[in-house]
Amino acid sequence: TQNSPLLLVGGTGLYIKSIVRGLKIPRVAPNSELRSQLSALGQIQLYHFLQQVDPIAAQKIHANDEVRTLRALEVFYVTGEPISQQQGENPPNYPIFQIGLDCQSDALTRRIAKRTEEMLEMGLVKEVETLCKKYRWDLPLLDTLGYREIKQYLAGEVSLNEAKDLTVLHTRQFAKRQRTWFRAIPEIEWFDVDSYDLLEEVWRFIGERLSSFEE
Repeated sequence: TQNSPLLLVGGTGLYIKSIVRGLKIPRVAPNSELRSQLSALGQIQLYHFLQQVDPIAAQKIHANDEVRTLRALEVFYVTGEPISQQQGENPPNYPIFQIGLDCQSDALTRRIAKRTEEMLEMGLVKEVETLCKKYRWDLPLLDTLGYREIKQYLAGEVSLNEAKDLTVLHTRQFAKRQRTWFRAIPEIEWFDVDSYDLLEEVWRFIGERLSSFEE
């Protein structure tokens, strides 16, 4: 119905931030040909260009940040306007309730290890091998958690058990960074993921917040 709450589940910290704060993002699709031409010039030259066409963005982007430098230049050359002038915030006019599920460190480690084991059982090695053959070994997609470690295994750099242990380790490190990010957001209401009446607690919180907003 019209008054029913909408649920957004998951997402990176930056993605959620873009939703709750209404971040304005330039609608410029990645241009592989332009990126290739720009990348050939080298980061030093690209950053120098950025300082000339968009000094405001250059102040916010580190001189060694190739990804953001390239994106800022891509937006400028496609639209003719600096990316700094196309960014900003336009917060939504409806209430947003942010809910976080917290988990004890030991329990989280067990969950990560179980998930890694399940990924391997479901054919992660074969999937990575197929993707490497179909595309290429340096595909950015394959430089992410789980894929990167299996690539090391396929390259003969580590054993399968070592690749599994590395996946667990790197996922734990990523989870720690994510937890630190989200813990710094005061608007998030935290709940214990192992609570026996977790759903009831969450819906009770949502109901109370909705009622207070309507008043």
